[in-house]
Amino acid sequence: MIQLVIVDDDPFIRESLKLILDLDPDLTVIGTCGDGEEGYRFVKEHPETDIVLMDIRMPGCDGVEGTRKLKTLDKPPAVLILTTFDDDEYIVQAIRNGANGYLLKNVPPARIVSGIKSVVEGNHLIHPDIARKLAGLLDQRDSRESAGGAAKRLADSGLTPAEQDIVRHIADGKSNKEIAGAMFLSEGTVKNYISEILGKLGLRDRTQIAIFYLKESRA
Repeated sequence: MIQLVIVDDDPFIRESLKLILDLDPDLTVIGTCGDGEEGYRFVKEHPETDIVLMDIRMPGCDGVEGTRKLKTLDKPPAVLILTTFDDDEYIVQAIRNGANGYLLKNVPPARIVSGIKSVVEGNHLIHPDIARKLAGLLDQRDSRESAGGAAKRLADSGLTPAEQDIVRHIADGKSNKEIAGAMFLSEGTVKNYISEILGKLGLRDRTQIAIFYLKESRA
């Protein structure tokens, strides 16, 4: 059973999402909160939380800061951001703070349910159109020169060919299980590889690996 917390400043949206998500037999909403600070405090008291569905624009503590605070916990939950297509700068900051992905607010309820399950399974969730915009924004914000091409950049960072393949699979949205099957490895070996990749690239999580690859692919 996936244990879920909803964070949104609109009480109608909170209760509507709770009603919809509780209909799925694999999900249970264990709490609803009005902003990022309240969500952080709730999850701190409920470390069994698997994932937080987080609105990005909220008065007080917004989804960007709320994500940062959640990721400081000893057992941080996954964070799935709810956003609009025009929230570019918020998305950049949320990803940098460790968000595991984001969904557009106008998607059908079934898409939210499948997105929650996908993120809990270890996938990153990035809408392709927003991903292209996000990669462009990151290019603008990070003005460092590229050595030319994603593959060369990964090699220059000390990644082995196997680690480079795993990065590409992560960027394609594959879970550890799917990567293990594609590369004929155990899931434990894939997890070890990912830990090495994060250390070599100086990144925090799978989503940042995917964004790194997207950005370098555009260089």
